[in-house]
Amino acid sequence: MIEGRDWPDCKKCGEGLLIPLSDYGRDGASIMFKAWVCSNPGCGFNIRIDNGEISLGRTIGQSNK
Repeated sequence: MIEGRDWPDCKKCGEGLLIPLSDYGRDGASIMFKAWVCSNPGCGFNIRIDNGEISLGRTIGQSNK
């Protein structure tokens, strides 16, 4: 966890914290806070932005890239 940051509590499970994840766009530009995921492995809550659309609770899996 990044020191000095207070991440929000997960509203779904109330046990984990919502942790931000970053990614890279098509042109290699950094995208800060593209997704937020619950730190509780049993919860699985996530919210993300894809092509300007917000999606909630999609199944999280490993990328094949």
